[in-house]
Amino acid sequence: MKALRHARIKDIIENAVIETQEDLADALRREGIDVTQATVSRDIKELMLIKVPIGDGRYRYAFPQEPNILISPSRMEKVFQDSVVTINFSENIIVLKTLPGLAQAVAYTIDNVKWPEVIGTVAGDDAIMVVVKPAAAVPAVLDKFNNLL
Repeated sequence: MKALRHARIKDIIENAVIETQEDLADALRREGIDVTQATVSRDIKELMLIKVPIGDGRYRYAFPQEPNILISPSRMEKVFQDSVVTINFSENIIVLKTLPGLAQAVAYTIDNVKWPEVIGTVAGDDAIMVVVKPAAAVPAVLDKFNNLL
């Protein structure tokens, strides 16, 4: 259901001017998707929607044009503090456990800060595998992750 809702949100945001969470909730309801304000709020956070000006002092929700703009150190720290539960590793793989449903948002931030020692991530619902190269860089990456908590 969440994947369907996120797909519909993407379509709605790209094709309509959505100024508020309530506007988005109403648009979803018109498409037969029953949502609460709390669900819409979480979806906006997970999809990393931003507000962009549309004139006359008004703003609308949009997807960022350049993902790296959103991944500041303070944003990454907030995402980690709100989501990551444990950090562990084996060889050159670091495993982050998150609260349910938040692994993909955390993986997105890791992928988009473009640390040279991180090859990539694989995220499920509540776990992320972070592949580090070379293996000798794992302690440095672990330090970066721990400093975010």
